[in-house]
Amino acid sequence: MPATPPVILTEIARAKVNLTLRVLGRRADGYHELQSLVAFADIGDEVTLQVGAPSGVTASGPYASAIDGENIAARALRALAETAPGLALGSIHIDKQLPVAAGIGGGSADAAAVLRAVRRANPGSAAMIDWPSIAASLGADVPVCLESTAQLMWGIGRETAPVPALPPLPAVLVNPGAPLATAAVFRALGASPAPAHVVPPSVPASFPDVASILAYGDAGANDLETAARGLCPAVGAVLSALGGEPSVRLARMSGSGATCFALFETASAAETAAQRIRGRNPGWWVAATTLR
Repeated sequence: MPATPPVILTEIARAKVNLTLRVLGRRADGYHELQSLVAFADIGDEVTLQVGAPSGVTASGPYASAIDGENIAARALRALAETAPGLALGSIHIDKQLPVAAGIGGGSADAAAVLRAVRRANPGSAAMIDWPSIAASLGADVPVCLESTAQLMWGIGRETAPVPALPPLPAVLVNPGAPLATAAVFRALGASPAPAHVVPPSVPASFPDVASILAYGDAGANDLETAARGLCPAVGAVLSALGGEPSVRLARMSGSGATCFALFETASAAETAAQRIRGRNPGWWVAATTLR
């Protein structure tokens, strides 16, 4: 009899973009109270699970060499094996297309994609697994990346809630090739103590158009941007390049940087801007995309 072909499942670990990011203060445990409106790009790493293969993680792609030691995807596999020993697991391969330490949740999105792939591979037992808790144990951004849809995020990043469907947001993402450590940015921020009681953020009943997103975004800003620019002047150069493009609606840093994004009137305007910025700055990672 012919051999049964292996079960291979693929998930896209979509880039996370913080449309807003407020830092309310530093908690007594050293973490920071955050509030953020998060959207996801239509580009990302490709994460493939081969069910039943020996457990392990391999990587290829332009940013594979930046993954050092045991990565978060491997920790996700180990957490699943320890939490639910009966799950069908396997090997993971990551086609690493997103830059690392870039403020777009690349590693967190990879770990979340591992969880989604394993959930698909185990339909009979998936409902008995507390996937959000496993995600939270892996890192602050993993819960929001687990659903990979527009959400509000607050607390230390582990509290999330879906938001009304966002209109498609034509965008350009740019990373100058300068990794920026999240911990260093928060240290440079020097936040005051967080308030004793924090109210979860509110969200409009709907976002009917891009203008409504811009109005919400203008009120939210990114409180880490100034600190990041002080540590990495290239962030300022990227924001200047994005902000100088015709028809740009909003230019801002994502997460703790160094990736920045800009929203545009149309997808064609975003693509034209990406081509122009890429031509002027061949060392930068530049991608036209749509945020949702």
